[in-house]
Amino acid sequence: MSINIPRGTQDILPGEVELWQLIEKKARDLCEKYQYQEIRTPIFEHTELFSRGVGDTTDIVQKEMYTFEDRGGRSLTLRPEGTASTVRAFVEKKMYGNANQPVKLYYMGPMFRYERPQSGRFRQFVQFGVEALGSHDPAIDAEVISLAMNLYKEMGLKKLKLIINSLGDKESRLAHRDALINHFKPRIGEFCKDCQSRLEKNPLRILDCKVDRDHELMKSAPSIIDYLNEESKAYFDKLQKYLTQLDIPFEVDPNLVRGLDYYNHTAFEIMSDAEGFGAITTLCGGGRYNGLAEEIGGPETPGIGFALSIERFIAALKAEGIELEVNPGIDCYLAALGEEAKDYTVGLLQKLRLAGISAERDYLARKIKAQFKAADRLNAKYVAVLGEEELNQNKINVKNMATGDQVEVDLDGFVEYIQGMER
Repeated sequence: MSINIPRGTQDILPGEVELWQLIEKKARDLCEKYQYQEIRTPIFEHTELFSRGVGDTTDIVQKEMYTFEDRGGRSLTLRPEGTASTVRAFVEKKMYGNANQPVKLYYMGPMFRYERPQSGRFRQFVQFGVEALGSHDPAIDAEVISLAMNLYKEMGLKKLKLIINSLGDKESRLAHRDALINHFKPRIGEFCKDCQSRLEKNPLRILDCKVDRDHELMKSAPSIIDYLNEESKAYFDKLQKYLTQLDIPFEVDPNLVRGLDYYNHTAFEIMSDAEGFGAITTLCGGGRYNGLAEEIGGPETPGIGFALSIERFIAALKAEGIELEVNPGIDCYLAALGEEAKDYTVGLLQKLRLAGISAERDYLARKIKAQFKAADRLNAKYVAVLGEEELNQNKINVKNMATGDQVEVDLDGFVEYIQGMER
């Protein structure tokens, strides 16, 4: 019986993985410029972290988590997102006491959600995300958004749309909550069971329902913008001012509701406007989550962050027809003729690699023509040919594959020669 890959997962093979590595490198380089440091958290956590941190009324907690019991009877969950784990580490390791504040972190790694696989959506997927903890300043919100936008732009994406909204502070949200309950309650029986259960627990979640999104009450639901108090309005106005200052175009969408319970004030999504990208256009989402640290046992700590899927990033690049050079090739390929020459290239190959030169040789006893074809497939800049005669003369022939020029080089100075050509 053959064993196949589990549904909703993927193998990322050589030839594909290089694009992933390029995106990951760009993300790391950008974080270094913005002074965000990497954090790596466990792939599984205590289930309570996500039920309390993400919110027990969310689809993630109710339907999508991979939860299991270990041999000690403890309930553990494969992480469905990165923010809760990052904040847990921030609290547990007392990073709120660090001299440098706010604490600016980024993470990259696999997340797990049990949902219906479709284009750009997997049950195991890779997220890149950032979190800035410790500042109430809307300028840090603008910085976080600009980091996400700049990552996409530096990879060549142009058809982007930034949507923002304010979910207000606690006072504003409570006023809006009461208005939503009064709005939906008379006809809540027309909605799905999930919406019915959320009416009293978290009516804001109803606005994010995929089943009832076309119901007429959705279109006429009270807008959070109308319930923002003066402090929340001022915060949202400042964010818009900063985004304008950063030359980042945006649209305000009062119906934008993020899929996690911990958001307040700023909420945002970056979408792809590329033709043929698909029905799910969101590339990145995030927002402010003042209160999450307290929810999991820490001190009052404001936070702002985002997460994006690498899979959807790649889908957007394909939709815009952007092809990036991800395989620059190798520096040198050693082609050998005769047993003594082949034996000698084993040590010579090691010398090249230890000198910082990317190099390869033949391992299949191919003829010289086939070795040159192999060098072509590897996009080798130089092919160095060593035969019995050259070995006896302590020489090696080096061919520049771009120009076709060929020179004879002393074997003793061959490594230094290749190093000099690569400078």
